[in-house]
Amino acid sequence: MINSDNKRIRHPKGPFALTVVYSFTGASILASIIFSLLLFLSIDDDPWMQFLFGSLAVIFELGKFFAWYEFGERLARRNLVAALSAFTFYSILAAISIGGSIGGINSATNSAQRHAEVEHNKSSAYDLQIASIEKQIDLNNLAAQKYIDLNRIATGVSRIQKENAALRQQQLLLAIERDNLPVASQGSVLGLIGSVATALSIEAKTAQLALVVFLSILLDLFAAFFVGLIGEELRFSRTLKVNREAKTTADKDPVNNDPENLIEEIQTHQSRNEELLAEAIKLLSGGLRCSKKALSDKLALNAEDTDQLFSDLLAQGLVMQKPNRHFVWLADTPLLDKAA
Repeated sequence: MINSDNKRIRHPKGPFALTVVYSFTGASILASIIFSLLLFLSIDDDPWMQFLFGSLAVIFELGKFFAWYEFGERLARRNLVAALSAFTFYSILAAISIGGSIGGINSATNSAQRHAEVEHNKSSAYDLQIASIEKQIDLNNLAAQKYIDLNRIATGVSRIQKENAALRQQQLLLAIERDNLPVASQGSVLGLIGSVATALSIEAKTAQLALVVFLSILLDLFAAFFVGLIGEELRFSRTLKVNREAKTTADKDPVNNDPENLIEEIQTHQSRNEELLAEAIKLLSGGLRCSKKALSDKLALNAEDTDQLFSDLLAQGLVMQKPNRHFVWLADTPLLDKAA
């Protein structure tokens, strides 16, 4: 929104925007905690130790985001030393968190990779069995050729042919079972890793590590951005509330709007002006140089009060201003005699 002075006026975020901000913040913090838990829980198999390491992971994650929030608060108060200490604390916890996220995401991608390898190995096992049967058939064919050379076709070759037929049947059944295996679907993450490795001409393991590090840092930055956004919105709401309360108090303050108090303030102001006028007359009649600087230094007056004093002196004919704007003390005025 833009007001009549062409200045942008910021308003608090509405319920929908706040709901989106808090939802994204909660989801990113939860994801970061889960990935850290995957790493910390794998440190030890003992349930009690897993509970301790899991609690440590949660504490680190929540402490990290509170440190980032506190960094924004201290920076808004222009307390740079305190802001630097909060940022240092956040950096340490963020490094631990990113390491945990890297371990968690890497563990998840390794699990997907192992699952794909198991499915591939099942198909490879069938291929090996089929190839082994094929070699056995080839050996039987060589033996049959020797039986033919020895003119023992009736006894040896017939037996080998029956054995080869059984092997061919077994080979066919194995091929059918292999072909009926479910197709090993390549996950989107594995596909992305393969694409990155192909595009950068690097190994799949290197591409996987680079992707895991990138996702871990991105997750941390994403969560930190929304935590900072919440902190900034809360500070803005507090400032807006204080300004509104101050304005409401000023509008409803009976002391400022009471006519009797206004009259009393005017009378007090007039009395002070009369006292200053009497003091100025005594000083000027006593030989003080007739100038604004001399009177303001002697009576400890500000520029506004000095101008008002000389206006009163001019109005009563006690001083005269020359064309060069210097003032002259009129010592022989009747008012001066009365004042003396």
